[in-house]
Amino acid sequence: MLLTVTQFMTLDGVVQSPATPDEDTRDGFDLGGWLPPHFDADVAAAVSSIFDVADGFLLGRRTYDEMAAYWPSQRPAEGRDRVELNELPKFVATSRDDALTWAGSERLHGDLASAVSELKRRPGRELQVHGSASLVRSLAAASLVDTYRLVVAPVVLGRGRRLFDGAPPHSLRLTATRTSGSGVAMLTYDVARG
Repeated sequence: MLLTVTQFMTLDGVVQSPATPDEDTRDGFDLGGWLPPHFDADVAAAVSSIFDVADGFLLGRRTYDEMAAYWPSQRPAEGRDRVELNELPKFVATSRDDALTWAGSERLHGDLASAVSELKRRPGRELQVHGSASLVRSLAAASLVDTYRLVVAPVVLGRGRRLFDGAPPHSLRLTATRTSGSGVAMLTYDVARG
């Protein structure tokens, strides 16, 4: 399987607290909720098409907890036959030992790079990471990310946690672009190997 990362971010690379003001207030961050004004039908359709090619999800614990509090109660949107996040396996990178209660969730054991490498060897299309910026940085450091899908909102915040802070240098190859009516740039980059 390919390991793909989908990330909502601002033009200046901030990924912290896109959906709501109180989603992630670490370090006193008070600029959350910057994405909804720009999340139009074009962005929704693009995100939906990303979920269509998932065969599993890899999540950091913070993202898992946020999603597990919301998604299990969701029903398929009009015209869709399933909620992929509820039906597909979810692999969770966590050092906590409390229960993973969301159906289909499994804790990764041992070394992260080894565990994820094993998942990538399984048959399927994509193992998708959504959010989970700290996890993404670890995966990038281990050269495990194959594709980044960056959903870039036309917003500059000037502060907040950024996706690539501390990431190792690596080259990317732009493979697709799309712009929503609200000005969101949807960019797909494959990691250049070799």
